[in-house]
Amino acid sequence: MSSASELARRLGQHAEAACRAYLSNGRRSGNHWIVGDVRNASGRSMHVRLKDGPKGPAGKWVDEATGEYGDLLDVIEQSCGLVDFRDVADEARRFLNEPHPEPADEAPGSERYPAAERGSSDAAHRLFAMSRPIAGTLAARYLAARGILLPARERALRFHPSCYYRDLATGRTRTLPALIAAVTDLDGRITGLQRTWLDPDGNGKAQVADPRRSMGHLLGNAIWLGLAPAATVPVIVAGEGFETMASLRTVLPTLPMAAATSANHLAAVGIPPGCRRLYIAADADAAGRHGIERLGQRAGNDGILALELRPQLGDFNDDLRTLGPQRLAAWLRRQLTPDDVDLFLPST
Repeated sequence: MSSASELARRLGQHAEAACRAYLSNGRRSGNHWIVGDVRNASGRSMHVRLKDGPKGPAGKWVDEATGEYGDLLDVIEQSCGLVDFRDVADEARRFLNEPHPEPADEAPGSERYPAAERGSSDAAHRLFAMSRPIAGTLAARYLAARGILLPARERALRFHPSCYYRDLATGRTRTLPALIAAVTDLDGRITGLQRTWLDPDGNGKAQVADPRRSMGHLLGNAIWLGLAPAATVPVIVAGEGFETMASLRTVLPTLPMAAATSANHLAAVGIPPGCRRLYIAADADAAGRHGIERLGQRAGNDGILALELRPQLGDFNDDLRTLGPQRLAAWLRRQLTPDDVDLFLPST
């Protein structure tokens, strides 16, 4: 029972009991356990299969809001706030070694099925604390290879030389170097992380199925670049992807920016107090249009002017790498208001 795939299969045999224990804010609906997300938030977007069927084995889950998917080992990792796979496996074995009664219509969080005690924000704090500044690391070389040059004081980014990665299809685990980006609220509190696993030989992202994953409480929060905690700022830029926003930050180094990690999270990203203008970074495709439109509508309802920034190519990192920082700055100059050009893009 030592392999990840065997542990996941055994957990699937007790899928409902596992859901009641680790996803206590959810409820059963037919052959599924319905909950907000893998971190045990309230809601209805995540569905866990409770019985084997033609669409997959018991214990498999998908979050329709974010596109995330996985098995009950991921549920244990995220809901319990665990970082190392050894701890995840130990918790799974502890659960499997306990007697589990037949499923019953008991309220989630009851004494019979106690809720998991630790939240995934704790795991984010621990992993961030275990990481180190990116200067001189593989993470810095990865960003530089993409044309991204960020201020040395950028506090949101760290590097971990051996970050745990698990292949969701095979269950195999390994450790890889990773760029760690902190997701914070407007007061600067870490609520989650985004991990980008890197090729140990310096050849970009790691050659794995999904080299970028997020963890923690993401909704309403973001990877903030250049925002002082609890600051009042008149102008910000928000967008979906970290590398899109880091590319803009390379040519607009004094303008605070938020990378929301997904289109759904972009729609809900927090807007700092005192904001008068909100630029929303768009990609050339239409995949994130609903996030852009919903964020723009929220801003407009609060009396904030919302303006789009559009790349010339696929996204702003494509622009930065292909066109270079000077041509990207010239392109942005045409899209910023005159006041913001003077503030953030002075003539050189």
